[in-house]
Amino acid sequence: MSASPEVRSLRAAVFAVLCVLLAAGGHVLASGEAPPLWADGAGFLAVFAAGCLLSGRERSLLGIGGAMLATQAGLHVAFEAARPRMTMDMHGMSMGHPHAHAMTPHATAAHVAAAALATWWLRRGEAAFWCLLRRAVALVPGLAAWWRVRTGPPTGPVRPDAAAPGPLRQVLLRHAVSRRGPPPRLSYAP
Repeated sequence: MSASPEVRSLRAAVFAVLCVLLAAGGHVLASGEAPPLWADGAGFLAVFAAGCLLSGRERSLLGIGGAMLATQAGLHVAFEAARPRMTMDMHGMSMGHPHAHAMTPHATAAHVAAAALATWWLRRGEAAFWCLLRRAVALVPGLAAWWRVRTGPPTGPVRPDAAAPGPLRQVLLRHAVSRRGPPPRLSYAP
């Protein structure tokens, strides 16, 4: 089952929002300052575009995890590059942040742990979302057949190139139970 463009956009938006918020939150915790809003927006657009390309089908835990780790690393580098550098005031004194945020083992472990937790959460949502889509697709033909029976046959012109959906009776009675045998006993006593 493949996803429509609307479904792809929705899935990519959820992934992009989660990735950018996770990376920006980690950046705030590590450096003490939030990335500029333009960097958040650019990061969102880049992750959203990549997510739209990759969200055509259901992804596995490893696929989501790999994308999450790669995205976290890319956003970390982008947010670090967007961070304002040390500036000098008119008297030669340094202003700004004298030390840059380095990727220490603790920071790496924090990124990996956050990405693993977000990956698990996204995979659970992914499985639930695709299950819901499969059930909706299975339910729609039955609802359409029920609506045709209630409203009557279509009154508009029928296109000759339109494929017939199959016998309506078969769609309606797909889950019907037919039991053969004599009818139940009738009581003739007054």
